Amino acid sequence: MPEHEQDDQQREFDLRWADGAEHKEPSARARMLAARWKDNPPGPVPFRADPEYVSSRRRSSWISTAVVLGCVAAVIVLLGYINFRAPY
Repeated sequence: MPEHEQDDQQREFDLRWADGAEHKEPSARARMLAARWKDNPPGPVPFRADPEYVSSRRRSSWISTAVVLGCVAAVIVLLGYINFRAPY
């Protein structure tokens, strides 16, 4: 059996062994946040932003559609002009 196949089998065995572990250690970020929040827990945060803030920044759909269609039309006209002017 070639060496790289043996390494693949060993790695697969190691992954199955690790996935089957009863206890998994938390990530470094999870440990850091748990230590930070032990003394100073975070306050409540709303799940969604306020609707007023979201709607004031968002463009209406017809403006976005007009911008996209305008860009497509400009590219078509530009390509047509280039082909019209190109000598054969």
